[in-house]
Amino acid sequence: MIKNIALVAHDARKQELLSWVRFNARSLKDCTLYCTGTTGKLTRQALKEILGKNEMPEVNCLLSGPLGGDAQISAMIAEGKVDMLVFFCDNLIMQGHQNDVMGLVRLASLYNIPFATNRSTADFIISSPLFRDPDYTKIIPSCIDSYKNRKLK
Repeated sequence: MIKNIALVAHDARKQELLSWVRFNARSLKDCTLYCTGTTGKLTRQALKEILGKNEMPEVNCLLSGPLGGDAQISAMIAEGKVDMLVFFCDNLIMQGHQNDVMGLVRLASLYNIPFATNRSTADFIISSPLFRDPDYTKIIPSCIDSYKNRKLK
């Protein structure tokens, strides 16, 4: 079951992410959300408009992406604290914090979490029966344990 979702959006795609959040507000209300900076503030407002104060999910605002928010989410993924990442990135420009962006992408892939970079993929994930399945367990790739337990000379 997916409970902890990280939401990230570059400025050019924030409105697209907020539209997705509004459309899926009922599916998100039982989740805990971790968002970078402004995305978190805007997400909280959008959900409050749809759900009201009583049904609001927990929305945790981290640092802005360029100020370390992407790195915070990367660390949460590595610690097993994030079950899904929705990251609407602006692929038309190079970000000043591109290394953090690439690190986030790398860790989402490495730790095998559902990872959407666009609305279609995010829609498929959130509408999947596995999204709410309490018996679903993500499989951590064996390469992680192999790397942790490697022999050093």
